[in-house]
Amino acid sequence: MRIGIDARMYGTKSTTGIGAYIKNLTDNLFLIDQKNEYILFMKDPAYSEFNPPSKRIKKVKVDIPWYSFSEQIKLPKILLKHKLDLIHFPHFNVPIIYPKKFITTIHDITPKFFPGPNVKKSLIRKIGYKLTFFCGINRSKKIITISNYTKDKLIKHFNLKPEKIKLTYLGFNNNFKPIRDQNVLDNINKKYNISKPFIFFVGVWRDHKNIPGLVTAFNILKSEYKLDYQLVLGGQTDERYPEIKQAIKNSPFEKDIITTGYISDDDLPAIYSNASLFAFPSFSEGFGIVALEAMACGTPVVASNNTSLPEILQDAAIYFNPYNSKEIAEIIKKVITNPEIQSQLRDKGFNQIKKYNWQDTAKKTLAVYETS
Repeated sequence: MRIGIDARMYGTKSTTGIGAYIKNLTDNLFLIDQKNEYILFMKDPAYSEFNPPSKRIKKVKVDIPWYSFSEQIKLPKILLKHKLDLIHFPHFNVPIIYPKKFITTIHDITPKFFPGPNVKKSLIRKIGYKLTFFCGINRSKKIITISNYTKDKLIKHFNLKPEKIKLTYLGFNNNFKPIRDQNVLDNINKKYNISKPFIFFVGVWRDHKNIPGLVTAFNILKSEYKLDYQLVLGGQTDERYPEIKQAIKNSPFEKDIITTGYISDDDLPAIYSNASLFAFPSFSEGFGIVALEAMACGTPVVASNNTSLPEILQDAAIYFNPYNSKEIAEIIKKVITNPEIQSQLRDKGFNQIKKYNWQDTAKKTLAVYETS
């Protein structure tokens, strides 16, 4: 087969988890599949940096932004030139007029409940999103989801047949492991201006991540429980969500809230390893890979009791209601003041991460390609 992959988000910092999904999936597909041809449709800088590992794998430069009008009009013409047997769109934004066979990965349905300010303010964007999503899921030969939670929601809200939806859990990068070298840990603290024991969060700065709720919980930890900790918030700021910066600014403990900006994969294992706890207060998650990364580094995890997180993390995390900052604070306090609970969570976390690897993701994805 001649298989195309829309890899325009491959390896870019601004991609949330989709760029990592494309990169890790293709890295492993190219190792296990010695038969099919692949064409990756990429943007710079990924296009210039990517070296195809074999003659069966080619790259095509496509300078078309995601969620754009050009994506709907120009991209189908480019794809058709390459006479693909199948193309994999790794997100819901499928070109509506593309007439050939494709599959789509739906990571979550967060935009249905948290559409973002751009969609909320624009009727055209709202209609465009709904039309693109509905056409994509209905015309796909198969749909890949990364959790049973997302699969169930697609069946419930969009009346899809269960047999059309294939579950492929994600993996995580093997460089996430405990860092023991004290010099490395001290240097990472110095780099990010961390001077106390700290609670860590990393992710996109959007409304469904509930960062203001975590800041409120941190205020309670400091004011009511008198815990001398810092809160380290990783991830790029997003000016569309000013309420996050405002929550930090309004905190009486602002000096103990560290905002790091984007953190590279080279630095993340050390920050996870240094953290007293990883807090994941999201309102909506399709998988929650950062929590697994934290577990792989030996960091205790507390997380929201909703959407996909109990399915993916199981008993390796302690859960809270993300809409209740008082409860978030109580659960964080329970863990960071109890070494026995921390030890139990570390052990359970190391066992839990064994269930997820990119080789399995690639094998199951390849099976979807070959049966579509």
